[in-house]
Amino acid sequence: MRKRLLATGAILAASALLLAGCSSGSSSSDGSAAAAVNTNPDGKGQTLTLWDYEDDTSAMGIAWNAAIKEFETETGATVNFEAKSFEGIRSTASQVLNSDAAPDILEYNKGNATAGLLASQGLLSNLDDAVAAYGWDKKLAPSLQTTAKYDEKGVMGSGSYYGIPNYGEFVDVYYNKDMFAKYNLAVPTTFDEFQNALATFKAAGITPLAESAAEYPLGQLFYQLALSSATRQWVTDYQTYTGTVDFQDKDFTFAANTIKDWVDKGYISADSTGMKAEDAGTAFEAGTNPIFYSGSWWYGRFVKEITNFQWSSFLFPGSTMAPGSSGNLWVVPENSKNKDLAYKFIDITMSAPIQALIGNNGGIPVAATASDITDPKSQELITNFNTLTARDGLAFYPDWPTPTFYDQLNAGLQELVNGTKSPADMLTEIGAEYQDGVDTITKG
Repeated sequence: MRKRLLATGAILAASALLLAGCSSGSSSSDGSAAAAVNTNPDGKGQTLTLWDYEDDTSAMGIAWNAAIKEFETETGATVNFEAKSFEGIRSTASQVLNSDAAPDILEYNKGNATAGLLASQGLLSNLDDAVAAYGWDKKLAPSLQTTAKYDEKGVMGSGSYYGIPNYGEFVDVYYNKDMFAKYNLAVPTTFDEFQNALATFKAAGITPLAESAAEYPLGQLFYQLALSSATRQWVTDYQTYTGTVDFQDKDFTFAANTIKDWVDKGYISADSTGMKAEDAGTAFEAGTNPIFYSGSWWYGRFVKEITNFQWSSFLFPGSTMAPGSSGNLWVVPENSKNKDLAYKFIDITMSAPIQALIGNNGGIPVAATASDITDPKSQELITNFNTLTARDGLAFYPDWPTPTFYDQLNAGLQELVNGTKSPADMLTEIGAEYQDGVDTITKG
């Protein structure tokens, strides 16, 4: 069995269309261009080098293991899988993909700062012809196609296809049902009730939130707090540079002040500055912390690995929006030596059997048939996602606007947690970094 490492996450996925897989769309390629793609490649004697960073026990890990076997059977090719970490790919992608060491296909994070950046650098293959040949645009809801398309500056939502998602994702609140029951806590439906649950656990000597400030979880919580009273236009301006973004506004100020308050009250451990996402996730699995705010990509793993207590999840109370999007993308490097085989592999991951595996193992498929999803836990996850998408609640991720903002946001939050910067000073710092990055993209 291959060894994998857990990814981050995670655009605007339509809930009903995710399962129906019946939306329409259009490719920029015409029929003659599409004919250049060989949809039945002979892979005998060929090797497809593939990178991803999913845990073998996750929904995607399970599904993609099965897809590899099907791909090898159908094409006669051999898959050379190389286990990577999310951070490893993110930090070296531009250099590696611009070399002979590039794989033929890899999983990569979606958004302006990641897939958009590589597309604008000419490092990713334009997939318009493959989309037309295989009809992937007809399997992806229009909103899911937002993260698949990038313009010449690498801004998502228009232009050509440079990646294909085959699952959706969002961020919600995982909770230890046994610990909630022990302290007579109901699932909170308001922000005040959520804070009351945090206070109750702390009064019992328990740090309620499993957190990581060295990687993405705390950044997602910070963004969720800002989203609590933000508008859709606020999100649009922040993500696509359509309006002025004020990091001293009420939404960002509330988020920063709340994080500081929760650290001071002991709801978030000061030790989280050195914790990674894996540390936070395994702390929740161990029952150390009763609450973990993170992505749906953990769901399948928790189903299999948590055996000593009951758990479930709920949408962040008091907010209509949450971080979320399409899942990560399959991208094909421009330097890929086996593009037709890479396209064939993508198509297999979009097939009904593989999509059903994603849905029945804790993932959110984009092209599954609803009747194929029979697992009760998976139905629970998808119900939460459908509730969120029905109210237009997916708000992308906080680090997407610029290539450097993931590290800058994490660094700012580490300073906020360890007390070396006040909330106002932290917001001033990350606001300037955000604007510098946006200016580089829009004016460069």
